[in-house]
Amino acid sequence: MKKLKGITWNHSRGFTSIVAVSQRFEELYPDVQISWEKRSLQAFADEPIDQLAERYDFLIIDHPWAGFAARTQVIMPLDTLLSESLMKDLEENSVGKSHESYSYNNHQWALAIDAATPVASSRPDLLEKEGFKLPQTWDDLVELSKTGKVAIPGIPQDTLMSFYMVCSTLGENVCESQEYVVSEKVGLTALQMLRDLGENINKESYDWNPIKVCEAMTKTDNYVYAPFGYGYTNYSRDGYARVPLKYHDLVAIGDQKLISTLGGTGLALSSKCKEKEMASQFLEFAGSLDVQKGIFFDNGGQPGHRKAWTDQKVNSKCLDFFSDTLPALDRAFLRPRYNGHMYFQDRAGAPIREYMMNGGDPKSLLKQLNELYIKSLSQND
Repeated sequence: MKKLKGITWNHSRGFTSIVAVSQRFEELYPDVQISWEKRSLQAFADEPIDQLAERYDFLIIDHPWAGFAARTQVIMPLDTLLSESLMKDLEENSVGKSHESYSYNNHQWALAIDAATPVASSRPDLLEKEGFKLPQTWDDLVELSKTGKVAIPGIPQDTLMSFYMVCSTLGENVCESQEYVVSEKVGLTALQMLRDLGENINKESYDWNPIKVCEAMTKTDNYVYAPFGYGYTNYSRDGYARVPLKYHDLVAIGDQKLISTLGGTGLALSSKCKEKEMASQFLEFAGSLDVQKGIFFDNGGQPGHRKAWTDQKVNSKCLDFFSDTLPALDRAFLRPRYNGHMYFQDRAGAPIREYMMNGGDPKSLLKQLNELYIKSLSQND
């Protein structure tokens, strides 16, 4: 019996989907056994993959680790293991930059089996009941937030992603200069816009990740709208939550709809795996279209294959989650993946979160972010 072990994250989107795919693979190949463990969403974002690669064969990872992977080689470059036809199919059928997000230094470090970016969600029943209209612009959003019925994922990690989002929408991507995170003009404007919204947000939101926002919106009737949170198709399906959420594209700043910060997850293989041939077969199986739009989606997954996102049958089961949010995925910003960026990502969100909640000196905050960024660049030497 060939035994393989994987680590994923603790939500139906991340766990039951890949477990179901593994179960079917075991039925097709009775000489293999694949077991999965799970970790928190925050650990998924933060925990160094070199430590995980010591203990697991398969790793579900976040794409900012791509630069680290290329530097350390703790996971396998999959283009050296998998068929050219699969790699070409996944490249041609990427959801936005999902496939590219795991490509670094001319190698592919994970398969984008899951695609996500912050999108809007609502409770249509409550919007109608209370006479609210879906916001179309940032100003509309700020106005709706004054009702106290708007929720955001406000933990540091997600607040940082929101900062990236507003900067990109204003016309300047972060971390492209060697001297600063973003220009003072754009940075200060973005911070002020986030503060304009943030001062109207209930304090409990600042302890929530995207999952907790979804749970609050479906367990209670306290919130009618969430303007940006990594999408979870689970909550758009009958029977998953008390009431379903309807997902939408994002509001606009001027003529530009928000350019949110790409997320999703990738399936990677540890360099220490002793059953690379069998593991490669599983990777091909999990990344295939039939599995992505079938077993994977049916068991809570959020596919990374574009043809699953445009599939009519798939969309009919989730209030058109995929077709309605695909434009947001296609324009999403691919965040930095250089080796030292995790140093910045781990530290930059907290002061932005504090500013959104309580205000302060935006110039001092931007200076702090620049100092963190410059220090993170030194980690890449």
